[in-house]
Amino acid sequence: MGGSNDWTGDPTGDRPAPETSTRRVRDLSQRDFEIEFLGGILERDPYFVEAIRVHAANLAAKGFYSRALHLDRRLVRLIPEDAVAWYNLACSYAMLGMPDPAFSSLQRAFELGYRCQERLRRDPDLKSLRDDPRFLRLIRRFEFIL
Repeated sequence: MGGSNDWTGDPTGDRPAPETSTRRVRDLSQRDFEIEFLGGILERDPYFVEAIRVHAANLAAKGFYSRALHLDRRLVRLIPEDAVAWYNLACSYAMLGMPDPAFSSLQRAFELGYRCQERLRRDPDLKSLRDDPRFLRLIRRFEFIL
């Protein structure tokens, strides 16, 4: 069985053929690609704030709320004065049915200056909180007009 192979790739089978690898990347959605790509970056640098922020958003968008929560918690430890990080943490808690920490995180976001009223009004992540009397109290306390 000497001679050349009719297929391209590593004859040991340890690596996919180059065309298989590129085909796989082509078939991934943009979000799936980013999840895989940023996951690799964060394995090497778990403190890369912007990568954490985008990775958490992508995971949440795909419904991986527990994984997003883990990253959102890391983010508020790394940048504790960032209102958007606290808002996103509140969203992760709300999506996981954890209203108490969601309200605490939302309050902290407001204290730090989060003021995107349109987002508060329409964000589907906060749907589970809107019927809770604490939501209206927070809105009134921070003088939002919804």
